[in-house]
Amino acid sequence: MPFSPLRGFRDYPPPEAGARSEIRRRMRATARRAGYTELEVPCVESFELYQMKSGEGIATETWLFRDKGDRPVALVPETTPSVARIFAERAKSEPLPVKWFTISKAWRYEEPQAGRTREFLQFNLDIFGVPGVEAEADLLATAAMFLDDVGATGLYAFRLNDRAVAEGIGALYGAQDIPRFFRAVDRYHKIPPAEFEGEVLQAGLSEDAARELASLFTTAGTGVPAREVEPFFQELERRGLGQAGQVGIDRMRRLFRLLERAGLSGCVVYDPTVVRGLAYYTSTVFEAYSRSGDTRALFGGGRYDHLVELFDGPAMAAAGLAIGDQTLELLLKGAGRWPEGEPPLDTYVVVNEPTRMPEAIELVQELRRAGLSADCDLLGRSMSKQFKEAGRRRARRALILGLKEAGPGAIVERDLTTGAQREVPRSAVSRPG
Repeated sequence: MPFSPLRGFRDYPPPEAGARSEIRRRMRATARRAGYTELEVPCVESFELYQMKSGEGIATETWLFRDKGDRPVALVPETTPSVARIFAERAKSEPLPVKWFTISKAWRYEEPQAGRTREFLQFNLDIFGVPGVEAEADLLATAAMFLDDVGATGLYAFRLNDRAVAEGIGALYGAQDIPRFFRAVDRYHKIPPAEFEGEVLQAGLSEDAARELASLFTTAGTGVPAREVEPFFQELERRGLGQAGQVGIDRMRRLFRLLERAGLSGCVVYDPTVVRGLAYYTSTVFEAYSRSGDTRALFGGGRYDHLVELFDGPAMAAAGLAIGDQTLELLLKGAGRWPEGEPPLDTYVVVNEPTRMPEAIELVQELRRAGLSADCDLLGRSMSKQFKEAGRRRARRALILGLKEAGPGAIVERDLTTGAQREVPRSAVSRPG
């Protein structure tokens, strides 16, 4: 019987696997350029790790099972708890600040849809030991550099908020149940206005207050641009958000100033509807979104200053973000910017007759040892089919063995972009360039 991937899982044959590998290569290069060092985490953790962070409800979306010792364990649904656990174990020996990145698979048992699978790749950036918004500025600047490096320049922007401001807005409009209010606000762009009003009514708002809140969110639209954010903050201050809300606004002001100095003011907005659904965020939160109008977040993150303590670590300032591969793939493919696959081959060695295969294999190995990507035909095909294969592999050049035109100690080199041919000394063909 034929077998197919399980629902919510995908195969990635060539050239798709090569394109994804190229994205991961760019991820690593960008993170290292920004001073982050790589961390690897297990793919299976104790289920208690997620219960401590998220409560019992996490079981509904976790691949949960019992191992042979009858212990509850789970396929990792997100990387942040593992990162916090590892940091808690190493906190006394790690000089601060700590900047880590991870590229790991994760699994969630949820309904598959476009941009969401049950197995996915997640790229995380985390900073420990920086109490100020300098950490968030570094995370967002690195994320912007990463998105540019994978080809998403001009396609994205960042929405920023502070949960203290969101809580102050909730109190201002009469919310009695702040966690329920946050859940409603987190769904503002995903549900009809009438449903949103019903949810905030359950959080304690009156009908008039619900309408006023919706009006505030409508004024903000899909985000207040950096150049207009100060008047918006002043209007919130005029309405009165309490001491904690004021502290949140001051944090936002500092963060916007830092992002302006980092050259990001054109791609950041203030959005009072961003609160993020995870309970462990403590102040600043942010999301990336597509400028095309799709309201789904490309990725999210924020500050989680108390998470390390849950795993018996010290009190520690921490902030991070997580980028999933599926929404990023949709963004890049929609814009025609997805990589073609594996990088082009540098050299394809062509022979005019099968008896020259030993010489071709010898030359290919010489080229590979010199650091060039090289290959040759292994099926004894005609020269025309060898050149067709070289084109399919997007080879930069062909080295042709056995042509009478070549003089002693020389090989014919063909530029496969222009078709131009020339003789090159046999001793020079393995030099890059």
